Amino acid sequence: MRGTGGRFRRTRPSAAAALTAAVLALGACTAPDSTGAGGAAGTGATGSASTGAAGSASAGAAGSVATVASGLDSPWSIAILPDGSALVSENDSGLVKHLAGGRTVAASQVRPPPDPAGEGGLLGLAASPEFAEDGRVYAYLTARQDNRVISYRWQDGRLSDARVILSGTPKARFHDGGRHKFGPDGYLYVGTGDALEPDSAQDRTSLGGKILRITKDGAPAPGNPFGDSPVYSYGHRNVQGLAWGSDGQLWASESGPDRDDELNRIEPGGNYGWPSVTGAPGDPRFIGAAYVWPSTAEASPSGLAIVGDVAWLAALRGQRLWEVRLGPDIGDDDAREHLTGEFGRLRDVTKAPGGSLWILTNGNAEDRMLSFRVK
Repeated sequence: MRGTGGRFRRTRPSAAAALTAAVLALGACTAPDSTGAGGAAGTGATGSASTGAAGSASAGAAGSVATVASGLDSPWSIAILPDGSALVSENDSGLVKHLAGGRTVAASQVRPPPDPAGEGGLLGLAASPEFAEDGRVYAYLTARQDNRVISYRWQDGRLSDARVILSGTPKARFHDGGRHKFGPDGYLYVGTGDALEPDSAQDRTSLGGKILRITKDGAPAPGNPFGDSPVYSYGHRNVQGLAWGSDGQLWASESGPDRDDELNRIEPGGNYGWPSVTGAPGDPRFIGAAYVWPSTAEASPSGLAIVGDVAWLAALRGQRLWEVRLGPDIGDDDAREHLTGEFGRLRDVTKAPGGSLWILTNGNAEDRMLSFRVK
């Protein structure tokens, strides 16, 4: 087995008590402003996001956690802007909401309206590395015929100037992937799913079941491992999280079938085995996972952030935040769980300004964005 020291995790009680979290105060609760033409007001059908002067804080096994913003509707992804505010995508509504000072200050609908059936809809969101100059925002969404990445201009609280930069990624009711992020090299990395066609993950002519690497205009990035192809790695079932360590190493979270959720160390041109294998089976044809959760009830990982070479994973079915110390050989002692069962399904996690984590809940009666302080 190449490139892995992966181990299978044994089920055990939560070890969350060791981490201390702190409240992130983001200002007084006020009514959201209305947007200009083409946007939507942050009230009524769009919902509103607000917080009290010190957030809605609670003390649990992992310490204090604060509500940064509430009133969200199935939020999926967070994109941090240069001024420290955030854009959040809403899966079902197709809205991109601008959160600042603990409230929604603008909301705008992506066009074309996404298809939210199953696991589709408005999914990943990423701000251009040159956002201060170009104002571009990149959305991964399920359209009528496929999954695609569209670049928009975000200006004065509204989306405009839509440009499809990547199309033809297969769609299905499940396994639509959807996470994309700009890497340290300035190129856009796009995680896709197999769209219920497992063999597509091994077909390098298909965009399904891959991590893609493209330019801001959608062309295959220079130096890709398969020549003039956007494919960076393959053999994936359903990539849900992407993040880089301090050494520039790309990591990805991936949901398994009824077992073997994965944290993968990504190598250019690497084949990660789906559908032939899952987890870390020791098959020399494939790269095994760096860390495996045999039970999807503990994980079903989604968003991924790395802070100080510690990976943080938002878990959907597992309803917890995973902390995994990264290294050449990751074992059970390197993984701890936090917030277990306290906030329902967790969809995304990202490093926030000031050193805390921002976390999105997803699928609750009223979803929110939380802050969690990293030691």
